[in-house]
Amino acid sequence: MKKLLFAAYDMNVGGIETSLLTLLNYLIDTKKYDITLVLEKKQGIFLSQLDSKIKIIEYNPSQEKNILLRKIANFSKRLEFILLYKNKFDFSASFATYSLVSSFVARIASKNNTLWGHADYKILFNNNESEVIKFFTKLKYNKFKHIIFVSKQACKSFIEIFPESKKKVLHCNNLINDKKILELSEEYVEMEKDNTYTFINLGRHDEHQKRLTKIIKAAIHLKNDKLRFRILFIGEGKDTNIYKQQVEENNLQDVIKFLGVKKNPYPYLKLSDSVILTSAYEGYPVVFLEAFILNKPIITTNVSDAIEQIQNKFGQVVSGDEEHIYKTMKNFIQNGYTIKEKFYAKEYNEEILSKLYEIF
Repeated sequence: MKKLLFAAYDMNVGGIETSLLTLLNYLIDTKKYDITLVLEKKQGIFLSQLDSKIKIIEYNPSQEKNILLRKIANFSKRLEFILLYKNKFDFSASFATYSLVSSFVARIASKNNTLWGHADYKILFNNNESEVIKFFTKLKYNKFKHIIFVSKQACKSFIEIFPESKKKVLHCNNLINDKKILELSEEYVEMEKDNTYTFINLGRHDEHQKRLTKIIKAAIHLKNDKLRFRILFIGEGKDTNIYKQQVEENNLQDVIKFLGVKKNPYPYLKLSDSVILTSAYEGYPVVFLEAFILNKPIITTNVSDAIEQIQNKFGQVVSGDEEHIYKTMKNFIQNGYTIKEKFYAKEYNEEILSKLYEIF
């Protein structure tokens, strides 16, 4: 039985965490792998959903204010981890790209190691290549055997900046548990489906990335048009209160509902008419896959591989222009949207797993 190690920051609700949860539970269920998960913080509502056979280790760096004491404590932690786990695994992965701890853990645990990328970092850093280089240099990207990105566009952007790494970079999307999503979508919630056209946005509330202000501004115009609609925001973040204030200032409380973080968002997705995503950048949004499975059309900005996979197939790709977002939402309310392709989850997952099995 092969020994695999994955490292991440925590197991709170988010796209990275959702993907990791799905992947680990699938792999452990095959009974082919012994799996260890190292978390910088052993916390998050997804912890309880991890299979009990997955071993969890917490590697929490010291936060001691005294610099000397902090350095000594962290040196001791690193040394202990090296002595216990150096090259003890057949495969290791730093799944939370931004975590320096995850990078260290994955590089130590196995020579067959992988750095997982969940964003187009060129876009994330506003096309500032020196910042991208600085970011990946800190992670010691050149010490990894493989570098995986969840979108083709992210692979292309990385190779443009790091052409010497071309042979180790590959595209591998996130697994999706279609049966589980369909099952969970049947759970009862108090909200009911009615004739009100319902948009849903799922994700962290961070204006720099998610740009939810654009949805709120579109809602002002839609309400002035006297259209019947509502928008569900599932998630929280540092900018939640800013969004709530904008909704109150524009008297939109009757059409925009803040539902907070949901352990199971799928019943709300099921009763919605379409998904809306207005992000400035994404890796590959898990909500795309969730929408495919529940047969919900998508309005999205041009993130990840949206033009190739969404446009005129599963929905519409919009510019970041607020007017374009508003007009597209209005069109969906008035005319609906018919999905033109069928998503085959089994074939989709098999392609991903064949790549992963080869790496393992």
